[in-house]
Amino acid sequence: MTGFPRKHFLEISIISYYAVVKRKTKTALVKLDIRAVAERARVSIATVSRTVNGIPSVGPDLAKRVWKAIEELDYYPNTQARGLVSGRSRLLGLVISEITNPFFPELIQGFEEIAVENGYEILIGSTNYDPKRMNLVIRRMLERKVEGVAVMTFGIEEPLLQQLAERRIPLTLIDFDLPSPLVSTLRVDYGAGIGQAVHHLAALGHRQITFISGSATLHSARARVDAFKIAAKEARFSPKDARIVEANHTIEGGMLAFERLQARGELATAIMCSNDMTAIGVLRSAFSIGLRVPRDLSIIGFDDIRFAQFTTPPLTTVQMSRVDLARTAFFALRDHGEIPLKATTPREYTIPTKLVVRQSTDVPRDSLKRN
Repeated sequence: MTGFPRKHFLEISIISYYAVVKRKTKTALVKLDIRAVAERARVSIATVSRTVNGIPSVGPDLAKRVWKAIEELDYYPNTQARGLVSGRSRLLGLVISEITNPFFPELIQGFEEIAVENGYEILIGSTNYDPKRMNLVIRRMLERKVEGVAVMTFGIEEPLLQQLAERRIPLTLIDFDLPSPLVSTLRVDYGAGIGQAVHHLAALGHRQITFISGSATLHSARARVDAFKIAAKEARFSPKDARIVEANHTIEGGMLAFERLQARGELATAIMCSNDMTAIGVLRSAFSIGLRVPRDLSIIGFDDIRFAQFTTPPLTTVQMSRVDLARTAFFALRDHGEIPLKATTPREYTIPTKLVVRQSTDVPRDSLKRN
């Protein structure tokens, strides 16, 4: 650098550095849109659009180039724009009762997994058992142009569901009949699992059992009570020896129901609950007064949420598979749109239940004293 002033050299170096940074920044800030994909793939914008929307007129070689460009640019197609082109949102609604009960997050996870695998997205709404909130949830789903709605609430107002049916939107409901060719019903076989549970307790030697139900306003809770009555009669329990107490499907509800039974001196040797959350509440209250489960009291839940295997002791419960519910609900909705059936064809699917025996049930304390 002889004869070249050091000051000028530094100035040129600094200018060159900023020029490089500017070029890199400009490249990084280029907006990634359908035009960038078309340019990279050396095809027209229309070809990119048809490829992304799955229109079969695009040849395999061109489609391969488009998808390669999309991957290289890390481009995410606009799903709303795709819906405008294809006329389909590929969006499904999923309505649940409450997010605090572990049963429902597990159901959401299963439904989302199968939906994504099949190229759909989901929009979730929670009603918290409130018809007004349900109305808002339905409105939001209608605004988003959902292609179908799985109503996994176990109890809701018929007029609200009618809003969706009248708009020709396919529905999947649990234990609820709505006369429409676009409605599928998931019929839970409560009798099988609850029957196994009652006969399990009878075989252990229990002669008095109590069933803590959910709210009588929920059709699923009424169905579980009916299944319990039938099973108790089959197992030769008298109405006096097979009592029913109403609660609300929460841990606190289970605790309050247990405390009422204890205060009235009506604690049986076995308690069966309409869901696992209630059973966990009973477990907690039994522990608080020093009762040992299952030595002093046998307890059975319903649902088989994941937490059931981690209670102390692990909870005996009736399993209603969230995987079965999620898969059946999804495919019922998909089939409405892709496999049309005659209007008179019934769309009803059975969801099985079964008893899962863990460590919260055993022979009654009276039998232990006699032995």
